[in-house]
Amino acid sequence: MTQVFNFSAGPAVLPKEVLQQAAAEMLDWHGSGMSVMEMSHRGPEFISIYKQAEADLRELLAVPANYKILFMQGGGLGQNAIIPLNLLGRVREPATVDFVHTGSWSGKSIKEAARYASVNVAASSQAEGFTRVPARDTWQLTDGAAYLHVCTNETIDGVEYDFVPELPGDVPLVADMSSHILSRRVDVSKYGVIFAGAQKNIGPAGLTLVIVREDLLEHALAICPSAFHWKTVAEHESMFNTPPTYAIYIAGLVFAHLKAQGGVAAMEQRNIEKARLLYAALDADDFYRNRVAPEYRSRMNVPFYLRDESLNEQFLAGAKARGLLQLKGHKSVGGMRASIYNAMPIEGVQALVDYLNEFAGR
Repeated sequence: MTQVFNFSAGPAVLPKEVLQQAAAEMLDWHGSGMSVMEMSHRGPEFISIYKQAEADLRELLAVPANYKILFMQGGGLGQNAIIPLNLLGRVREPATVDFVHTGSWSGKSIKEAARYASVNVAASSQAEGFTRVPARDTWQLTDGAAYLHVCTNETIDGVEYDFVPELPGDVPLVADMSSHILSRRVDVSKYGVIFAGAQKNIGPAGLTLVIVREDLLEHALAICPSAFHWKTVAEHESMFNTPPTYAIYIAGLVFAHLKAQGGVAAMEQRNIEKARLLYAALDADDFYRNRVAPEYRSRMNVPFYLRDESLNEQFLAGAKARGLLQLKGHKSVGGMRASIYNAMPIEGVQALVDYLNEFAGR
């Protein structure tokens, strides 16, 4: 069988060791006689899984003690609605939310927040085709905004922040880190809220992580559903309603695997190496193009285009024949995209680079 490397943007590749362990424990978790999927979320078996996952994630990201870690449902898109429902109560009406528009996902966030509050797009790179993060000194922030929302890695457009925005006063910084969480070191204390869908660097779809500073748990609107009220979720240790138990279990295996690999710092070095290898191949001549300014190129999601786009289908067919899967770009932007998350080994990136060179040479 041809070695397969899965470059999907999400749901995405998982560490082989994690899949093997999950397979071995599928029918009987640690002698309990039950699969994790069959366990009560309030039973001692699953509670131990949950507490270990929470502790390992807190260690991996060095999450300060005054932050809560929530395991929620609804996905990243769901959190785009849950965030305003939880934070708009911290300012008087009419509330304004600031955004920096750097691509497709921050665009979705803007539309969702506009259902609940006035939205100020403090800066945007849309006119430039989402090829960079707007320079910080160009941002037009609202005095007394409820919060500032940024997407620190745009999965579709391949734009990644290379700085942490400094904000005036006590305005919380909210960051969607869905597609690069755990891929690089982060100073959690600089953010009010960090959230991430799990299906890229953490585990299967259906789980969303929220890391929220405790003082921000008190500002939910009255209309916020109880199951989405961060304070309620925190008080019940993510068990107010039945959590996505199997997704939490897989996430916990991934966290343990990352710790065994040297933690986030070690993964960051590997990700830098993988990204350099791939971008160097794309930049070697003008057969391929990546449109993002080099200083803002994502280490996780690498969109690229063939100079002659009539060759797209031929390129994808040849890649599939070599076991290089899920390279077609998002339908909204076209072209190609290689997502090289933590679980993508450097051997996979090298195999893609070899194919890029071969195809261009032909």
